[in-house]
Amino acid sequence: MPGINAIAADKLVRLLGTPRCPAIIDIRNDADPRRIPGSVRRPFADIASWAPGLAGASVVIACDDGGAAGHGAAAWLRQAGADADVLDGGVAGWIDAGHPVLNDAAIPPRDPAGRTLWVTRARPKVDRIACPWLIRRFVDPAAMFLFVPTPEVLAVAARMGATPFDIDGTGVRWTHDGDLCTFDVMVREFGLSQVDGLARLAVIVRGADTARPDLAPEAAGLLAISLGLSRLHADDLVQLDAGIAVYDALYRWCRDATDETHDWTSHKAPRPGKGA
Repeated sequence: MPGINAIAADKLVRLLGTPRCPAIIDIRNDADPRRIPGSVRRPFADIASWAPGLAGASVVIACDDGGAAGHGAAAWLRQAGADADVLDGGVAGWIDAGHPVLNDAAIPPRDPAGRTLWVTRARPKVDRIACPWLIRRFVDPAAMFLFVPTPEVLAVAARMGATPFDIDGTGVRWTHDGDLCTFDVMVREFGLSQVDGLARLAVIVRGADTARPDLAPEAAGLLAISLGLSRLHADDLVQLDAGIAVYDALYRWCRDATDETHDWTSHKAPRPGKGA
């Protein structure tokens, strides 16, 4: 059982990918490319500079083993106004328990503010909303996305140091691969295939994005919602915010609710004289 100001790995793993997930700060000094999905690396030695930015936030500190470094950092953050806990057992315990890890080596270079910057085609539909959702929830919570005219994507990427995605082009890593859509490729390349629910979600996204509704019954519904959102919102960033809420809900269904049913009969009032 976790001690004071600590959170169990089994509890934190259920929060991954959800809007309620705390900020996960990885303070390890090693070069291990494996880290907890959604976590952000921050140097322990510089805690005085980055702690104030977490005031008011819910935070989990991930150190090597859940020991002194983690508890010291969490205590410092609480002094700075954060609600901070330590991951019980640290990253080593997380890995030993078989929980999913992100391949940090696959993450593109960050800007001076520590964010990844991505660019894709304007007027997104399926992949170009699903991929930003995946990145924000499991890769880089602070990621920024630029939507530009299709002919300008690669030039904007080169000029601004952004990573292009969901577009054809020489050397573009994050795009379709055979029958796989860009979302599939990101799940695979970031090492997220074992995150509970993502494999099922990837099939739905692929079916909606590649005109294959036969892949999953939910694919046609996702396409309909995606096309509706694109007509509701003229601003791509506003559409992205609305779409992220859709993917939050769909991910939770994929992870937790696929066996749940709903029908009209269960909500009928009992006939007179037939009540419990």
